[in-house]
Amino acid sequence: MNRKGRVLLVLALVAVVAMAFRVSWNALRDVAKAIGADATAALLYPFVVDGLMALALIATLVLTDKDDKRFALRVLATYTLASLVLNYVHGLVPTVHGADAGRVRLAEWDAAHWVLVLLATSLPVGSIYFGSDLVAKVLHQPTPAAQEQVCGPDGQESAPVPHTPAPVGQNAPAARSDAPAPDTPVLVTARADAGRDTDPHAPHTARTPDADSSDDALRQAQFEEAELERMRQDARRAYAESAQAGRPLSARALGEAFGMSESWGRKQILAVRDDERPVRPVLRAVDAASV
Repeated sequence: MNRKGRVLLVLALVAVVAMAFRVSWNALRDVAKAIGADATAALLYPFVVDGLMALALIATLVLTDKDDKRFALRVLATYTLASLVLNYVHGLVPTVHGADAGRVRLAEWDAAHWVLVLLATSLPVGSIYFGSDLVAKVLHQPTPAAQEQVCGPDGQESAPVPHTPAPVGQNAPAARSDAPAPDTPVLVTARADAGRDTDPHAPHTARTPDADSSDDALRQAQFEEAELERMRQDARRAYAESAQAGRPLSARALGEAFGMSESWGRKQILAVRDDERPVRPVLRAVDAASV
């Protein structure tokens, strides 16, 4: 559906909801007058019931946690059922329609009347409690821009990865290997040929489509190799920073953070440890007679 169709659909939904609220507002206002509310309270009473229904519906669409979403759906179902009951009582008891004179009974049976009065009077209090809870859940839910925390080998929450490069080029899945690219010999040969002295008076060789394609493949191989090396350096830097923070990344966490395998992450960790390992002096035996 295009944008214009969506806008028309939303406007139609708003119009239907507004008309439905107007019908329900008439019934809830009369019920509020029947239980002793004054003119101002009776005027605001429908917003307490149907307004919380709209708030619960919006919270259901916004919340991402399953438990919070289920809670919002329960609030929506409860207040929808309560509004339905009060609208039913309004249509069933004719004396409620002329409730301006004062209080009237909502049911001839005493127990049913007490239950209905308890329901009508408890809805504003429930609206305050449930509405505040829904707003707090919406405001305190995690944002999508929050940094992802990765667990280390000890199960504790480790430091966030400072940099996560995106996949490079269209051939990024094929480049996910620490082995040298198959075009490396071609790269060395091309560099060796480029270093040779050329005769300035020699005729230029005409370039063919095959030569152009080989040059493009060479540049692509050089670019991918440079990006792989940059990714390895970033991964080693990320592991070194997490180790300095006391929460070293595991091989699996490091590989997943950079879109690579666990073995790739293990190689980068070993490379960092090899760089940090102190160089031991080599001791050689000296013949005393020669001295």
